[in-house]
Amino acid sequence: MPGSTPMAVVEADDALWQEYQDLTVRAYGHQVEDIARLRAHADTRVAVRDGRVIGGGLALEVPQFYGGQPVPGVCLAGGCIAPEARGSRLWSTLLEERLRPLKEKGAVLATAWTASTGYGHHMGWAAPTQVYSWTVPTDDLRSIGDGSRFDIVHDADDQAQEHQQVMAGDWNGPWQRPSWWATWQQAEHPGMTHYRFSLPGRTPGGLLAIAFDRDPAGSRRLIVHDFWAASMEAATAMLGFLGGHHSRIPTVMFQRTALPPVPLLQNHLRRAGAASATSWHPWMLRVLDPAEAVRRRGWPEDLDLALPLSLHTDADSPAAPAPMLLRITSGTGDLTPHSGGRNELGLTPRQFAHWYAGGYRTSASALLDGVRGEPRSVAQLVRATAEREPWMPEYF
Repeated sequence: MPGSTPMAVVEADDALWQEYQDLTVRAYGHQVEDIARLRAHADTRVAVRDGRVIGGGLALEVPQFYGGQPVPGVCLAGGCIAPEARGSRLWSTLLEERLRPLKEKGAVLATAWTASTGYGHHMGWAAPTQVYSWTVPTDDLRSIGDGSRFDIVHDADDQAQEHQQVMAGDWNGPWQRPSWWATWQQAEHPGMTHYRFSLPGRTPGGLLAIAFDRDPAGSRRLIVHDFWAASMEAATAMLGFLGGHHSRIPTVMFQRTALPPVPLLQNHLRRAGAASATSWHPWMLRVLDPAEAVRRRGWPEDLDLALPLSLHTDADSPAAPAPMLLRITSGTGDLTPHSGGRNELGLTPRQFAHWYAGGYRTSASALLDGVRGEPRSVAQLVRATAEREPWMPEYF
Protein backbone atom coordinates (compact mmCIF):
# COMPACT_ATOMS: atom_id res chain seq x y z
CA MET A 1 0.00 0.00 0.00
CA PRO A 2 1.58 3.38 -1.01
CA GLY A 3 2.59 5.56 1.91
CA SER A 4 2.21 2.78 4.52
CA THR A 5 5.89 2.82 5.51
CA PRO A 6 6.51 5.07 8.54
CA MET A 7 8.22 8.40 7.97
CA ALA A 8 11.40 9.21 9.92
CA VAL A 9 12.54 12.79 10.48
CA VAL A 10 16.32 13.02 10.82
CA GLU A 11 19.04 15.65 10.84
CA ALA A 12 20.29 16.07 7.28
CA ASP A 13 23.80 15.13 6.22
CA ASP A 14 25.22 16.46 2.94
CA ALA A 15 23.71 13.71 0.80
CA LEU A 16 20.25 13.99 2.33
CA TRP A 17 20.33 17.77 2.07
CA GLN A 18 21.25 17.65 -1.61
CA GLU A 19 18.31 15.32 -2.15
CA TYR A 20 16.10 17.77 -0.31
CA GLN A 21 17.33 20.70 -2.41
CA ASP A 22 16.43 18.73 -5.53
CA LEU A 23 13.00 18.04 -4.03
CA THR A 24 12.30 21.73 -3.37
CA VAL A 25 12.56 22.47 -7.10
CA ARG A 26 9.72 20.00 -7.71
CA ALA A 27 7.71 21.27 -4.75
CA TYR A 28 8.13 25.02 -5.31
CA GLY A 29 8.46 25.01 -9.09
CA HIS A 30 11.75 26.93 -8.98
CA GLN A 31 15.20 26.92 -7.40
CA VAL A 32 15.14 28.14 -3.78
CA GLU A 33 18.59 29.68 -3.37
CA ASP A 34 18.03 30.65 0.26
CA ILE A 35 18.04 26.99 1.24
CA ALA A 36 21.73 26.78 0.39
CA ARG A 37 22.53 30.21 1.83
CA LEU A 38 20.91 29.55 5.19
CA ARG A 39 21.96 25.97 5.79
CA ALA A 40 25.11 26.94 7.71
CA HIS A 41 22.97 28.92 10.18
CA ALA A 42 20.07 26.50 10.55
CA ASP A 43 18.91 23.28 12.11
CA THR A 44 18.20 21.19 9.00
CA ARG A 45 15.93 18.14 9.08
CA VAL A 46 14.42 15.95 6.41
CA ALA A 47 11.65 13.38 6.31
CA VAL A 48 12.71 10.01 4.90
CA ARG A 49 10.47 7.12 3.83
CA ASP A 50 11.56 3.97 2.00
CA GLY A 51 15.05 5.45 1.69
CA ARG A 52 13.86 8.61 -0.11
CA VAL A 53 13.60 12.19 1.11
CA ILE A 54 9.96 13.27 0.95
CA GLY A 55 10.09 16.53 2.91
CA GLY A 56 12.04 18.75 5.23
CA GLY A 57 13.00 22.30 6.11
CA LEU A 58 15.26 24.68 7.99
CA ALA A 59 14.86 26.19 11.44
CA LEU A 60 16.73 29.38 12.34
CA GLU A 61 17.34 29.75 16.07
CA VAL A 62 16.83 33.51 16.39
CA PRO A 63 15.38 35.39 19.38
CA GLN A 64 12.49 37.76 18.67
CA PHE A 65 11.49 40.90 20.55
CA TYR A 66 8.25 40.78 22.53
CA GLY A 67 7.49 43.48 25.06
CA GLY A 68 10.96 44.90 24.47
CA GLN A 69 12.78 41.70 25.46
CA PRO A 70 14.34 39.01 23.21
CA VAL A 71 12.48 35.72 23.57
CA PRO A 72 14.15 32.46 22.41
CA GLY A 73 12.48 31.18 19.27
CA VAL A 74 12.87 29.41 15.96
CA CYS A 75 11.94 30.70 12.52
CA LEU A 76 10.91 27.93 10.13
CA ALA A 77 11.91 28.32 6.49
CA GLY A 78 12.16 26.36 3.28
CA GLY A 79 9.68 23.68 4.34
CA CYS A 80 7.93 21.41 1.86
CA ILE A 81 6.51 17.94 1.25
CA ALA A 82 6.99 16.05 -2.01
CA PRO A 83 3.92 16.48 -4.25
CA GLU A 84 3.42 12.72 -4.48
CA ALA A 85 3.53 12.34 -0.66
CA ARG A 86 1.11 15.07 0.38
CA GLY A 87 -1.91 14.25 2.49
CA SER A 88 -2.38 11.95 5.49
CA ARG A 89 -1.32 14.75 7.86
CA LEU A 90 2.33 14.30 6.95
CA TRP A 91 2.95 18.05 7.15
CA SER A 92 1.75 18.35 10.76
CA THR A 93 3.85 15.31 11.74
CA LEU A 94 6.91 16.74 10.01
CA LEU A 95 6.38 20.10 11.67
CA GLU A 96 6.14 18.59 15.14
CA GLU A 97 9.26 16.50 14.57
CA ARG A 98 11.19 19.54 13.32
CA LEU A 99 10.18 21.52 16.41
CA ARG A 100 10.68 18.79 19.03
CA PRO A 101 14.52 18.97 19.33
CA LEU A 102 14.39 22.78 19.22
CA LYS A 103 11.90 22.89 22.09
CA GLU A 104 14.28 20.62 24.01
CA LYS A 105 17.05 23.17 23.36
CA GLY A 106 14.95 25.98 24.86
CA ALA A 107 12.88 27.49 22.04
CA VAL A 108 9.61 28.85 23.42
CA LEU A 109 8.23 30.42 20.22
CA ALA A 110 8.02 29.35 16.58
CA THR A 111 7.45 31.68 13.62
CA ALA A 112 6.84 31.00 9.94
CA TRP A 113 5.62 32.68 6.78
CA THR A 114 2.93 30.53 5.19
CA ALA A 115 0.07 30.67 2.73
CA SER A 116 -1.67 27.81 4.58
CA THR A 117 -3.20 30.01 7.26
CA GLY A 118 -6.27 27.85 7.81
CA TYR A 119 -4.13 24.78 8.40
CA GLY A 120 -1.89 26.82 10.71
CA HIS A 121 -4.85 28.10 12.73
CA HIS A 122 -6.06 24.53 13.23
CA MET A 123 -2.62 23.61 14.61
CA GLY A 124 -2.54 26.49 17.09
CA TRP A 125 -0.67 29.09 15.03
CA ALA A 126 -1.85 32.73 14.92
CA ALA A 127 -1.51 35.42 12.26
CA PRO A 128 -1.22 38.50 14.52
CA THR A 129 -1.44 41.16 11.80
CA GLN A 130 -2.18 41.64 8.12
CA VAL A 131 0.73 42.05 5.72
CA TYR A 132 0.85 44.42 2.75
CA SER A 133 3.35 45.70 0.24
CA TRP A 134 2.86 49.28 -0.95
CA THR A 135 3.50 50.82 -4.36
CA VAL A 136 3.71 54.61 -4.69
CA PRO A 137 4.60 56.95 -7.57
CA THR A 138 8.01 58.35 -6.64
CA ASP A 139 6.87 61.88 -7.38
CA ASP A 140 4.20 61.63 -4.66
CA LEU A 141 6.84 61.13 -1.99
CA ARG A 142 8.87 64.26 -2.78
CA SER A 143 6.88 66.74 -0.71
CA ILE A 144 6.18 64.52 2.32
CA GLY A 145 9.21 65.59 4.35
CA ASP A 146 12.23 67.85 4.35
CA GLY A 147 15.37 65.93 5.24
CA SER A 148 17.66 68.97 5.17
CA ARG A 149 18.12 68.88 8.97
CA PHE A 150 19.38 65.30 8.82
CA ASP A 151 22.86 64.07 8.08
CA ILE A 152 22.32 61.34 5.47
CA VAL A 153 25.21 58.90 5.30
CA HIS A 154 25.62 56.11 2.75
CA ASP A 155 26.43 52.71 4.31
CA ALA A 156 25.26 51.98 7.83
CA ASP A 157 27.94 51.49 10.50
CA ASP A 158 28.02 49.39 13.66
CA GLN A 159 26.37 52.17 15.67
CA ALA A 160 23.47 52.25 13.22
CA GLN A 161 23.02 48.49 13.44
CA GLU A 162 22.98 48.66 17.22
CA HIS A 163 20.34 51.37 17.07
CA GLN A 164 18.26 49.24 14.70
CA GLN A 165 18.01 46.68 17.47
CA VAL A 166 16.81 49.38 19.87
CA MET A 167 14.07 50.35 17.41
CA ALA A 168 13.22 46.68 16.83
CA GLY A 169 12.41 46.36 20.52
CA ASP A 170 9.57 48.87 20.08
CA TRP A 171 7.57 46.19 18.23
CA ASN A 172 6.41 42.63 18.87
CA GLY A 173 8.03 40.16 16.50
CA PRO A 174 11.26 41.56 14.99
CA TRP A 175 14.38 39.45 15.09
CA GLN A 176 17.30 40.14 17.33
CA ARG A 177 19.32 40.03 14.13
CA PRO A 178 22.30 37.67 14.23
CA SER A 179 25.80 38.53 12.99
CA TRP A 180 25.18 36.77 9.66
CA TRP A 181 22.06 38.83 8.84
CA ALA A 182 23.78 41.53 6.74
CA THR A 183 25.82 39.08 4.65
CA TRP A 184 22.75 36.94 3.97
CA GLN A 185 20.67 39.93 2.91
CA GLN A 186 23.39 41.22 0.61
CA ALA A 187 23.51 37.82 -1.09
CA GLU A 188 19.72 37.73 -1.28
CA HIS A 189 19.49 41.27 -2.70
CA PRO A 190 22.68 42.11 -4.65
CA GLY A 191 23.23 45.82 -4.94
CA MET A 192 21.25 46.67 -1.83
CA THR A 193 22.29 50.08 -0.46
CA HIS A 194 22.04 51.36 3.11
CA TYR A 195 21.52 54.90 4.40
CA ARG A 196 21.65 56.33 7.90
CA PHE A 197 19.63 59.40 8.92
CA SER A 198 20.79 61.35 11.98
CA LEU A 199 20.23 64.80 13.41
CA PRO A 200 23.58 66.49 14.16
CA GLY A 201 25.06 65.11 17.35
CA ARG A 202 22.30 62.52 17.78
CA THR A 203 22.13 58.75 17.47
CA PRO A 204 20.68 57.47 14.17
CA GLY A 205 16.98 58.23 13.92
CA GLY A 206 16.36 56.37 10.69
CA LEU A 207 17.81 53.46 8.71
CA LEU A 208 16.97 52.66 5.13
CA ALA A 209 17.91 49.73 2.87
CA ILE A 210 16.98 49.94 -0.81
CA ALA A 211 17.64 48.17 -4.09
CA PHE A 212 16.48 48.56 -7.69
CA ASP A 213 14.79 46.27 -10.19
CA ARG A 214 12.15 46.47 -12.93
CA ASP A 215 8.39 46.33 -12.58
CA PRO A 216 6.26 43.94 -14.70
CA ALA A 217 6.06 46.59 -17.47
CA GLY A 218 9.85 46.87 -17.63
CA SER A 219 10.26 50.29 -15.97
CA ARG A 220 12.86 50.84 -13.28
CA ARG A 221 11.60 50.89 -9.71
CA LEU A 222 13.07 51.34 -6.26
CA ILE A 223 12.49 48.57 -3.71
CA VAL A 224 12.53 49.40 0.01
CA HIS A 225 13.69 46.43 2.08
CA ASP A 226 14.29 48.06 5.47
CA PHE A 227 12.58 51.18 6.83
CA TRP A 228 13.34 51.95 10.48
CA ALA A 229 12.33 55.31 11.94
CA ALA A 230 12.47 56.43 15.56
CA SER A 231 10.19 59.44 15.01
CA MET A 232 7.73 60.95 12.55
CA GLU A 233 10.33 63.54 11.58
CA ALA A 234 12.81 60.81 10.64
CA ALA A 235 10.13 58.81 8.81
CA THR A 236 9.00 61.76 6.69
CA ALA A 237 12.60 62.72 5.93
CA MET A 238 13.20 59.18 4.68
CA LEU A 239 10.06 59.24 2.52
CA GLY A 240 11.13 62.57 1.05
CA PHE A 241 14.59 61.12 0.33
CA LEU A 242 12.98 58.27 -1.59
CA GLY A 243 10.96 60.83 -3.53
CA GLY A 244 14.21 62.45 -4.58
CA HIS A 245 14.76 59.54 -6.99
CA HIS A 246 11.84 60.78 -9.15
CA SER A 247 13.88 61.90 -12.15
CA ARG A 248 14.86 58.35 -13.16
CA ILE A 249 12.68 56.05 -11.05
CA PRO A 250 8.90 56.35 -11.51
CA THR A 251 7.83 53.94 -8.75
CA VAL A 252 8.78 53.05 -5.18
CA MET A 253 7.67 49.69 -3.81
CA PHE A 254 7.84 48.92 -0.11
CA GLN A 255 8.22 45.15 0.05
CA ARG A 256 5.89 43.16 2.28
CA THR A 257 8.10 43.43 5.39
CA ALA A 258 9.36 46.99 4.92
CA LEU A 259 6.76 49.30 6.46
CA PRO A 260 5.38 48.83 9.97
CA PRO A 261 1.60 48.19 10.08
CA VAL A 262 0.70 51.83 10.74
CA PRO A 263 -0.96 54.37 8.39
CA LEU A 264 2.29 56.17 7.60
CA LEU A 265 1.72 56.60 3.87
CA GLN A 266 -2.01 57.24 4.16
CA ASN A 267 -1.46 60.04 6.68
CA HIS A 268 1.16 61.88 4.63
CA LEU A 269 0.33 61.46 0.94
CA ARG A 270 -1.49 64.44 -0.54
CA ARG A 271 -3.37 62.50 -3.22
CA ALA A 272 -6.01 60.05 -2.08
CA GLY A 273 -5.35 56.72 -3.71
CA ALA A 274 -1.75 57.53 -4.68
CA ALA A 275 -0.52 54.42 -2.88
CA SER A 276 -1.78 50.96 -3.81
CA ALA A 277 -1.60 48.01 -1.44
CA THR A 278 -1.11 44.33 -2.19
CA SER A 279 -2.08 41.85 0.49
CA TRP A 280 0.34 38.97 1.18
CA HIS A 281 0.09 35.82 3.20
CA PRO A 282 0.97 36.63 6.83
CA TRP A 283 3.62 35.52 9.24
CA MET A 284 2.34 33.13 11.88
CA LEU A 285 3.31 32.58 15.50
CA ARG A 286 3.00 29.57 17.76
CA VAL A 287 3.79 29.58 21.47
CA LEU A 288 5.62 26.35 22.25
CA ASP A 289 5.91 26.88 26.02
CA PRO A 290 3.31 29.35 27.35
CA ALA A 291 4.72 29.60 30.88
CA GLU A 292 8.28 30.22 29.73
CA ALA A 293 7.11 32.60 27.01
CA VAL A 294 5.32 34.70 29.64
CA ARG A 295 8.38 34.67 31.89
CA ARG A 296 10.81 35.73 29.15
CA ARG A 297 8.64 38.47 27.65
CA GLY A 298 8.71 42.13 28.68
CA TRP A 299 5.62 43.65 30.33
CA PRO A 300 4.42 47.19 31.12
CA GLU A 301 6.03 48.45 34.33
CA ASP A 302 2.78 50.02 35.55
CA LEU A 303 0.68 46.88 35.13
CA ASP A 304 -0.43 44.91 38.20
CA LEU A 305 -2.91 42.13 37.57
CA ALA A 306 -3.80 38.53 38.37
CA LEU A 307 -6.11 36.81 35.90
CA PRO A 308 -7.28 33.18 35.97
CA LEU A 309 -6.99 31.60 32.52
CA SER A 310 -8.47 28.45 31.06
CA LEU A 311 -5.80 27.52 28.52
CA HIS A 312 -5.99 24.72 25.98
CA THR A 313 -2.53 23.22 25.73
CA ASP A 314 -3.04 21.41 22.41
CA ALA A 315 -5.21 22.50 19.49
CA ASP A 316 -6.24 18.90 18.71
CA SER A 317 -6.46 17.49 22.22
CA PRO A 318 -9.89 16.53 23.59
CA ALA A 319 -8.57 17.02 27.12
CA ALA A 320 -10.05 19.73 29.30
CA PRO A 321 -8.22 23.07 29.23
CA ALA A 322 -5.63 23.68 31.91
CA PRO A 323 -6.57 26.26 34.59
CA MET A 324 -3.70 28.76 34.95
CA LEU A 325 -3.08 32.05 36.72
CA LEU A 326 -1.46 34.93 34.84
CA ARG A 327 0.35 37.36 37.13
CA ILE A 328 2.01 40.54 35.87
CA THR A 329 3.62 43.05 38.19
CA SER A 330 6.53 45.52 38.00
CA GLY A 331 7.44 44.50 34.46
CA THR A 332 7.59 40.75 35.08
CA GLY A 333 5.08 38.00 34.38
CA ASP A 334 4.45 34.38 35.25
CA LEU A 335 1.90 31.76 34.26
CA THR A 336 1.35 29.01 36.81
CA PRO A 337 -1.16 26.18 37.42
CA HIS A 338 -4.25 27.35 39.24
CA SER A 339 -7.21 25.66 40.87
CA GLY A 340 -9.58 27.63 38.68
CA GLY A 341 -12.09 30.29 39.48
CA ARG A 342 -15.30 31.94 38.40
CA ASN A 343 -15.39 34.22 35.37
CA GLU A 344 -12.03 32.94 34.20
CA LEU A 345 -10.82 33.71 30.69
CA GLY A 346 -10.72 30.99 28.06
CA LEU A 347 -8.15 30.92 25.24
CA THR A 348 -7.18 28.40 22.59
CA PRO A 349 -3.50 28.06 21.60
CA ARG A 350 -4.14 30.25 18.56
CA GLN A 351 -5.84 32.94 20.63
CA PHE A 352 -3.05 32.84 23.21
CA ALA A 353 -0.43 33.36 20.48
CA HIS A 354 -2.48 36.18 18.93
CA TRP A 355 -2.74 37.89 22.32
CA TYR A 356 0.95 37.30 23.13
CA ALA A 357 1.98 39.13 19.95
CA GLY A 358 -0.23 42.12 20.70
CA GLY A 359 -2.62 41.24 17.89
CA TYR A 360 -5.70 42.19 19.92
CA ARG A 361 -5.80 45.98 19.99
CA THR A 362 -9.14 46.18 21.87
CA SER A 363 -11.33 43.90 23.96
CA ALA A 364 -13.91 44.03 21.14
CA SER A 365 -11.43 42.46 18.70
CA ALA A 366 -10.59 39.71 21.22
CA LEU A 367 -14.24 38.93 21.93
CA LEU A 368 -15.06 38.84 18.21
CA ASP A 369 -12.21 36.36 17.78
CA GLY A 370 -13.80 34.06 20.34
CA VAL A 371 -11.80 34.81 23.49
CA ARG A 372 -14.11 33.79 26.32
CA GLY A 373 -14.57 35.89 29.44
CA GLU A 374 -16.15 38.90 31.05
CA PRO A 375 -15.50 42.08 29.02
CA ARG A 376 -13.66 43.69 31.95
CA SER A 377 -11.30 40.73 32.28
CA VAL A 378 -10.75 40.59 28.53
CA ALA A 379 -9.93 44.31 28.53
CA GLN A 380 -7.32 43.74 31.26
CA LEU A 381 -5.81 40.87 29.28
CA VAL A 382 -5.59 42.92 26.08
CA ARG A 383 -3.96 45.87 27.82
CA ALA A 384 -1.08 43.63 28.91
CA THR A 385 0.22 43.18 25.33
CA ALA A 386 -1.27 46.12 23.42
CA GLU A 387 1.58 48.49 24.35
CA ARG A 388 3.51 47.32 21.27
CA GLU A 389 2.12 46.32 17.88
CA PRO A 390 3.03 43.14 15.98
CA TRP A 391 5.41 43.52 13.03
CA MET A 392 7.69 41.03 11.32
CA PRO A 393 10.31 43.02 9.31
CA GLU A 394 12.24 39.88 8.32
CA TYR A 395 11.20 37.63 5.45
CA PHE A 396 12.74 34.16 5.50
